[in-house]
Amino acid sequence: MDVIITLLLIAAAVGLAALFGWLGARPPNPLKGPRMVPYRLLMILCAAAVLVLATHLAGVVGIVKQS
Repeated sequence: MDVIITLLLIAAAVGLAALFGWLGARPPNPLKGPRMVPYRLLMILCAAAVLVLATHLAGVVGIVKQS
């Protein structure tokens, strides 16, 4: 992947992590029942994807030597 695609994926993962963090922090509504989507897990997975993509970006740019 080149730099532009990696930056777009990082932006998407950060945006999704922020969205999932906001959705997971909402107060529960007992009238609607339990939430069936694990928003906090999805937020953590997006944050992990950001770390992997940032490492990949550092390798593509030349900050970190790729072996």
